Amino acid sequence: MGIFTALLILSFLIFFHELGHFLAARFFGVQVDVFSIGFGKKLLTKQIGKTQWSLSMIPLGGYIKMKGQDDTDPSFVSYDEDSYNIKKPWQRIIILLAGPFANFLLAFLLYLSISFIGVPKLLATVGDVNTTQPAYQAGVQVGDKIVQINGEKILYWEDIGESIQKSSLDLKLTVLRKNEYVDLTITPKLQQVQNRFNETIERRIIGIKPNMNNTRILHYNLEDGLNYAYTQTQNASMLIVKGLQKLLSGLVPVEQLGGVVSIVDVTAKASSVGITALLFFTALISVNLGVLNLLPIPALDGGHIVFNLYEMITKRKPNEEIMYKLTLIGWAILLSVMLLGLYNDMNKLFG
Repeated sequence: MGIFTALLILSFLIFFHELGHFLAARFFGVQVDVFSIGFGKKLLTKQIGKTQWSLSMIPLGGYIKMKGQDDTDPSFVSYDEDSYNIKKPWQRIIILLAGPFANFLLAFLLYLSISFIGVPKLLATVGDVNTTQPAYQAGVQVGDKIVQINGEKILYWEDIGESIQKSSLDLKLTVLRKNEYVDLTITPKLQQVQNRFNETIERRIIGIKPNMNNTRILHYNLEDGLNYAYTQTQNASMLIVKGLQKLLSGLVPVEQLGGVVSIVDVTAKASSVGITALLFFTALISVNLGVLNLLPIPALDGGHIVFNLYEMITKRKPNEEIMYKLTLIGWAILLSVMLLGLYNDMNKLFG
């Protein structure tokens, strides 16, 4: 059931991406010949107007085919009034941007939904104290509720890490212990730790862990929910961009690159945890699709945007032969990345 849910979500995300392209194309009067979810043999097709809507056998992708536009043959053109080719470069760029924008919009709406359903927040209650670290030496005890650090109010566990890292001095903690407020002074220790990209970094630590059972479900009103959704979408986008930068620079090993199998596996696990976890992960994957499609690789939306920007600046179309060769290179890059991700997935599954 989890795998079925994962495939359904992937198909929905792809549908939403292609729907963005479709709506923008139709807005500018471009005929869309095919709207397909999946690749390979068509299982279901329905002709609506001039568009053939299809559900294909392999639900791990999708595409729309606009009149006068063919990724497999950039030299193919049509000069009809409703063709993609005859539209102005800025109009084509908007059509291309509409797909990734749809993914960002969907992620925003998912995060907004989460804000109304309820966001689980860890309260600032100590669940464990490392006896070799500064917090233990300063007198922090299991069960203490941290209410202030350096005069700043602490509500949730995430606030503690932010307060520790931004201070370069000793920490003045106020904790609530058995209905009494206790003031403590802690000198954090610099220690090398692994960040989310498995890089070794230096952080100020005090040696405490949260009580994982002490949480609060936070419900937002409309205004706060909109701010929460915007912030989460922005943070997810920056996380993926940073991950790509570190992958390309070699700071993150290619062995960590996951493929479709990983996405399906994690989505299936998230669906078994609950609706909130599933919505969180779906939003992250949607942002991922948006960011990746903006990469300047010829076979992706970002690559086509670069070609159109070139035409806008130089007032002439790119050389068809060069476009064709670059597109082939783009497909080769994408296929290589997909195969590498699949190889890594198989490696993780079968050791």
